[in-house]
Amino acid sequence: QVQLVESGGGLVQAGGSLRLSCTASGRAFSDYTMGWFRQAPGKERDFVAVISGVGITTDYADSVKGRFTISRDNAKNTMYLQMNSVKPEDTAVYYCAANYGSFVYRALDYAYWGQGTLVTVSS
Repeated sequence: QVQLVESGGGLVQAGGSLRLSCTASGRAFSDYTMGWFRQAPGKERDFVAVISGVGITTDYADSVKGRFTISRDNAKNTMYLQMNSVKPEDTAVYYCAANYGSFVYRALDYAYWGQGTLVTVSS
């Protein structure tokens, strides 16, 4: 079992930056592949970024590649999403998720989820 809590959401102007955090409690954090997903009003929950347990491997959705950076600090049981050059279309509730072991991309493959943090980008 692992419990996840996101923080760092808020209102930001287009072109600005924001850093989201996801803090985990429970079993060994480094055993988990961690992902960020987002859900805009009326839309499905979409993959944003993923990072392996020890942080060596990362991947991103095409829509955020080059603008967002996923990272983790296993000593602090925390994962981050640095969001730069944000756009209005980045507005969504952002969720962190954990999967024990495998490096996966689909939301249905993640067993543990945070409650979400709202990011609003104004134009």
